[in-house]
Amino acid sequence: MLIVLLIISILILVSIPNVTKHFATIDEKGCKAYIAMVQGQVEAYRVDYMGYPTIEDLVAKGYLKENETSCPNKEAIVITSEGEVKLANAPSATNAGG
Repeated sequence: MLIVLLIISILILVSIPNVTKHFATIDEKGCKAYIAMVQGQVEAYRVDYMGYPTIEDLVAKGYLKENETSCPNKEAIVITSEGEVKLANAPSATNAGG
């Protein structure tokens, strides 16, 4: 009986880090999918109003709901002046090139 409990305990200890790693991956993929969806809404707004919106414009015109202004993992998103949707704390591509 003790051997069975030992084996079960070892299996649980091995599986817990894998489960937490998968949750982080799920959050990351969910955020990427959300950014792609908001990018589609930005393009729809641009077609309708001939200009790039802010997050507030998308909410005001009904393209996004009030509670849909950040990624599912609660990271804030922004829309650049060129209409690109990205994470607020992500480094810009122009600064990365030097």
